[in-house]
Amino acid sequence: MSASAQRIYFLLQVAAHQMKKAADVRLIEAANLSTAQAAVLILVAESEPVTQKFLADRLKQNESAMTAMVNRLLKLDYLTRQRSETDGRAWQLRTTRKGKGALEKMRKPFGKINGQLDARLSEKEIATLAKSLKTVIAAFEDD
Repeated sequence: MSASAQRIYFLLQVAAHQMKKAADVRLIEAANLSTAQAAVLILVAESEPVTQKFLADRLKQNESAMTAMVNRLLKLDYLTRQRSETDGRAWQLRTTRKGKGALEKMRKPFGKINGQLDARLSEKEIATLAKSLKTVIAAFEDD
């Protein structure tokens, strides 16, 4: 059966919206962050130091969108920004102690979201879903 007949686009949109809504509520309560801001903080922590261009590329966003999110995280004292030692035009971002604390606070909300999926899907279904979603992402990489 085709993606159109199964309404795959619609189903992905609804599922993503419901998960994001639930995660946003939990993350705001736990760490005063939205899911988008949490994604930025996680990426910085995983690869620091990073540039806004790196973040924009990884999250498939334009750099101006990254500026707003980075500024919010700077204001919360979750990130620091310093000039790059190798490229005077670039800024390098790093997590602060407070940012690392926020990352720790995010574990429980994300754990609950993943727990809801674990409770409803078998390990095999989760593996199949992950593989399928990676295939969907790859199908639109060049768009």
